[in-house]
Amino acid sequence: MINDPAPEPSRDRVLSSLADLLLGTCPDRVLRVAIDGPDAAGKTTLADELAGTLTDRGRAVIRASVDGFHQPQTTRHRRGPLSPQGYFLDAFDYTALRRLLLDPLSPAGDRRYRTAVFDHLNDSPLDSPTREAPSNAVCIVDGVFLLRDELRHCWDLTVFLQISPAESLRRALQRDAALFGSPAAVRERYEARYLPGQQLYQASAAPRDHAHVLIDHELPEAPHVLRWPRGRAPSRRDTASTQANRHME
Repeated sequence: MINDPAPEPSRDRVLSSLADLLLGTCPDRVLRVAIDGPDAAGKTTLADELAGTLTDRGRAVIRASVDGFHQPQTTRHRRGPLSPQGYFLDAFDYTALRRLLLDPLSPAGDRRYRTAVFDHLNDSPLDSPTREAPSNAVCIVDGVFLLRDELRHCWDLTVFLQISPAESLRRALQRDAALFGSPAAVRERYEARYLPGQQLYQASAAPRDHAHVLIDHELPEAPHVLRWPRGRAPSRRDTASTQANRHME
């Protein structure tokens, strides 16, 4: 007697369904995908895993992050280094993000793009090369505030990872102590700037309402799909998980 193989972990199922969704969306042109969510929601990890899955399936992938489009520190902190308004309004150069990455990869663009223009850790511009995208590449961009009003129409597909403020802070305390110097500095930065900045974003842009795909990412190893594009059902093995969570929308 041959035993049935163990079922795939839930994260693998969600990744596989996301990859299927991307591969079936605009297959004849560049696809621009946003992976949005609060700080420490797991955006970069999911974007990297999704990029790897698509590459394994033979699709060209462009990976970028809004972190490559920071404003200089004098602009980011002009309202004060702990200002939530400064975080939401001044942190990133959206004009450069559109001009150098998103617009060139649009249906009317020339596909000549750059993935980063500023090194915020060293507070200096980057001389990154201009590349030409394959005609059917998938561009996956991760970062905060990607569904704000001035960017929302630039994406072909959007994913929002939902986590609680408490979980955002818990992960940041583990991840960012070396970056900010101490757990106390992390807590101060998150409680004064990042978490209130996310509240401003939610109030202004309602990203959870506008995302094509909404995922509860409180438990990264077991993500729950809360919304999926209408008419683009996830694979059969994910249907039960999606239906079980529809009451949470």
